Amino acid sequence: MGVSGLCVDGNPAGFLESESTSCTRIFTNLSRSCVSDPALNAASYYRDFAVLKVPINDTVAESMKVRISPVGPPGAPYMEDNTCNNAVSEVIYEIEFNGTRGIQSVSVRFKVTSISGSSGFSLQQHFTLRFWTRMLSHTLPRSGNPGYITGAPLLIANGSAAQHMSILQSEGDGSCSQFLRHTVRFGSNMRIGCKLRLTQMEESNCSYIQLKLYKAFQGMNQAEDLAIIGSASSTQEEEWLAILIQNCSVQTKNCSSCCMIPVTLDIQILWTKMGLLSNPQAQILGVRYFYQCQPLKSLSTSLVPLTTVVTFTDMTEWPEPPRGLPKVHWKLPFDFFFPFKMVLNIERSYRDDLTAFFVVIVILSSILCF
Repeated sequence: MGVSGLCVDGNPAGFLESESTSCTRIFTNLSRSCVSDPALNAASYYRDFAVLKVPINDTVAESMKVRISPVGPPGAPYMEDNTCNNAVSEVIYEIEFNGTRGIQSVSVRFKVTSISGSSGFSLQQHFTLRFWTRMLSHTLPRSGNPGYITGAPLLIANGSAAQHMSILQSEGDGSCSQFLRHTVRFGSNMRIGCKLRLTQMEESNCSYIQLKLYKAFQGMNQAEDLAIIGSASSTQEEEWLAILIQNCSVQTKNCSSCCMIPVTLDIQILWTKMGLLSNPQAQILGVRYFYQCQPLKSLSTSLVPLTTVVTFTDMTEWPEPPRGLPKVHWKLPFDFFFPFKMVLNIERSYRDDLTAFFVVIVILSSILCF
């Protein structure tokens, strides 16, 4: 952005500086600028130049160049009925980098609009630059030890590679982002909505639309398994469970001729707490991807509204609590006075024996005397 908010094309992009800018272009002759101004042509933002993986002062080898890949590039702008069609209104660069190997890939996507008017017509353009990096499986942090921690990312696996579960993320205008996604965190229910645009060519191909929407819901890598615990290892099969998937094919039985497309993904996660009451550990019991589908002909626009819902359900069965705290019972002997009675009994027996002995002596003495 230059003086008074006008566009300046010489603004350099900084490495690892993700940012968004907006500026205004003024056209004195729209019919001429529509076909000749490179700022309105999407091809000028990716053709005939490349990005270096790392800074080089010497001769640049071809292997050090990264070509820019356009995502669904629009056609060249053209005039029709005093209207300039396919004029670029937004440019979004997505740059993947690796800390040791530099930039790995660069993609660009566009939003176009139609502008019309006489001389002096203006157009506001938006430019976005985003840097991102892949999360390697061996550097993926734990989400608990061993049970999941509330708020920690859910772990999924595709083959032998572990990653975080993610869902759709919307842009500022409500459209679905092709690269940025929300991370699903344990215990956090979520509901995200965005709109995905379909071209006229895509609308005539049912299988292609279905594949495109499934990929939008699933992301770049389709999840196959979900970690039972937060410290699950990708090499331990018993620490993972398969994700149950119910797609649109189940719902086409009632309408065999319909093109059923997924519009809502309902991720249902069952979990429980196990272990000691003093330190319970959260574990996943099961997960299901349930796609809710609609016939394509029921949509009145080329913008398909997509919704993702994540629900966590606690299935913990707590044990019956005790009726009260344990109490100490002091138990006295069966007869507390038993020792004293024993002493008294011994003394009484001794006196009785002494009396009997004395009586026997008196009797014997009287016999001997007579």
